[in-house]
Amino acid sequence: MTTSNPAEAPVRSIHVSAAVILNNAGELLLVRKAGTTAFMQPGGKPEPGESAAQTLSRELFEELGIRVAPDDLESLGSFTAAAANEPGFLVVADVFAADIGAQEPVVAAEIEELRWVGRREADRLDVAPLARENFLPA
Repeated sequence: MTTSNPAEAPVRSIHVSAAVILNNAGELLLVRKAGTTAFMQPGGKPEPGESAAQTLSRELFEELGIRVAPDDLESLGSFTAAAANEPGFLVVADVFAADIGAQEPVVAAEIEELRWVGRREADRLDVAPLARENFLPA
């Protein structure tokens, strides 16, 4: 009889594009999708043929009504963390800084709530590991 070692199980991952959007107070924009409890950075999964920047540009418009051209997004790199809403998965995120200027984000699509969050408020919220570990302001 052969037993398998769970530590040898393949890591399941979800690839996404995510935004770092800060307001004038230095707070990070986080969103919560319908049916979930964790606040996370806006963004989402790519559609076939999309670059990471194209994915984020589309998602920002669909979820928050914000227009940022793919060429105007500044790559911050690729980051990996435990997925907030999918136990047993890692999220691999291409993360971009997005300057939204005077645009005001509004809840749309599957987004149920948005918040501008500083470190102090984040301690009282369920914040996704990607945002909590890497992008919350000091």
